[in-house]
Amino acid sequence: MEYTIGDWRRIRDSVTRDTFIRRQSRYSLIVVALMSATLLLVGCGASGTPTPQPESISIQLPTPTPAPESAGVGSPLLGGGEVDKVFVRALSTDPDSLNPLLSTNRAGAAVINLLYPVLFNLDPMTGQPSPNGAMAERWEVSQDGLTYTFYLRPNVTWSDGDPVDAADFKFTYDLLADDRVDSPNQGMTADIARIEVLDPLTVSVQFNGIRCDALSDLRLRWLPSHLFTPGDEDFIDRVIADSFEVSAGPFLLQSWTPRESVALERNETYWQGAPAIERMVLRIMPDPADRYNGLLDGSLDAIPVTAAQANDLAGNPGVTVHSANIDGYDFIAVNLANPENPQAGRDEAGALIVQDPHPALSDPAVRQAIAYALDYTTIVESIYLNHGYQIASNALPVIPWAHNTQVQPYTYDPNRARQLLEEAGWIDSNSDGVREKGLASLYMNLLTTSSNNQRAALAGLIQDQLNSVGFDITVQEVDSTDLVKQLLAQTYDLAVFGWAGLGSDPNDELFWSTRADQPGSGFNFVSYQNTTVENLLAQANSLPGCKPEDRAPIYREVQQILHDELPYIFLVGATSDTAYSNHWGGIAPGPWDFYWNVQEWRDVNAPKD
Repeated sequence: MEYTIGDWRRIRDSVTRDTFIRRQSRYSLIVVALMSATLLLVGCGASGTPTPQPESISIQLPTPTPAPESAGVGSPLLGGGEVDKVFVRALSTDPDSLNPLLSTNRAGAAVINLLYPVLFNLDPMTGQPSPNGAMAERWEVSQDGLTYTFYLRPNVTWSDGDPVDAADFKFTYDLLADDRVDSPNQGMTADIARIEVLDPLTVSVQFNGIRCDALSDLRLRWLPSHLFTPGDEDFIDRVIADSFEVSAGPFLLQSWTPRESVALERNETYWQGAPAIERMVLRIMPDPADRYNGLLDGSLDAIPVTAAQANDLAGNPGVTVHSANIDGYDFIAVNLANPENPQAGRDEAGALIVQDPHPALSDPAVRQAIAYALDYTTIVESIYLNHGYQIASNALPVIPWAHNTQVQPYTYDPNRARQLLEEAGWIDSNSDGVREKGLASLYMNLLTTSSNNQRAALAGLIQDQLNSVGFDITVQEVDSTDLVKQLLAQTYDLAVFGWAGLGSDPNDELFWSTRADQPGSGFNFVSYQNTTVENLLAQANSLPGCKPEDRAPIYREVQQILHDELPYIFLVGATSDTAYSNHWGGIAPGPWDFYWNVQEWRDVNAPKD
């Protein structure tokens, strides 16, 4: 499996007392022990009157991506048709909660996103902030870059008729920062200095500093504040319930039977129009074979599919497979420091600590030899079944404005790998097939997880290809907890790993910062040290105005450096495959959101209005 930041944190926290506070789907490192939130989100100044706002400038929002013309069935395709149809989709796991404050897994988000409002969405095709389907019609940023003012959509109501307004947003984020709630998403408030309701349809958010990825902190779905009275004795118990009885999304919660299904019914008062789908049922089906059979026999309308299943469905006239490049990738983590002597990247005073180098992997020629020794075409074809693509560096094509198309992936060239090793002094002096240099050799362990057959197969292929140029790789399969524990401890040589859910902003300083090189807890578990990269990433995330065209050259420079220095051996970009029945029309999925226009879907066999 690929690891989202949330997955990593949960496993990591099971083996360490240190805590990483997540900054929403984006993130930045805050290493603390038993940290409590001291942030107070206030609605007015100390005098009881609204705090004056800095002078503002308007932001030109990206043009929302329209549905492709081919997506519709009939013209136009509008929701609200009088049909009695049920759309049944499969989830691989059970939601952990249907409360936005508490949920951290994808299954929970799949349901929550259909029930509760959000300040802004991501454009389904580009991933850029968009007002499409969200509460904010537009927003402005102050001249100092610290304060965002959002102007909300009027005439949006909860399903019980109460208005959705700025009070709901502030109520939700106040709770998020409240230690009594103990939200796993509390880190989304870490950089927020103040939230003020200026009027029912205007809210401002002031940040502690300029962060170009700050908007992502504001994408938590809202709770219905009118249902709660803060002074009530059971207030906290009620706001941390697993679900609520009202909705402002396209559907209403009908029932949730854990480990079985979640049933939704259409929201007749949804502000974009009641869906044509009368009911949506999300069945919990961990077995990919069961999901696949359900799609084929017609009992399921949409399922996540494996690469093999996607290939098998090619040409099936009753099914469409949507494959999209997404925000994740697989790589080989390369420990640049001595695994027998893990050290922090900086001391308590903040001074850089020069690392005790890994006896082999600290040599750039060895890392380049690894990159050239791998047959990426075979990896993509045989391991990923062509549902993946070779990558060159850290910023992916799914973020096109930041992706550097000039940085080319390494090619498979085992002779070049051997040459690099020879020139760097790594020689097989005793003809045993393993290269040495002085007392060091190219013997090393390659960690992978025992719970993922694809990763195990990938590790075996890497082992064979590296051994053919003079390495002696031993694959060590461990369970997920042990894998994370060894990565955190920095006591490994190489590890097959993957990131998922990296988000729509390219800021990934958490992986490369020397301050994140903390044995036992840090995300920079490869002990990478490059102050130029650190400074570039900090600059790109704090540019006044945060215009993509200004940030892009900086991120492109970082990609080139990481490509050349190889703290990771970048392998394969992730794809997501979803299969759905062709008797549903209007489906126009994007890489950032499959269900963004669900209110427009309808059964193509249903009578047209």
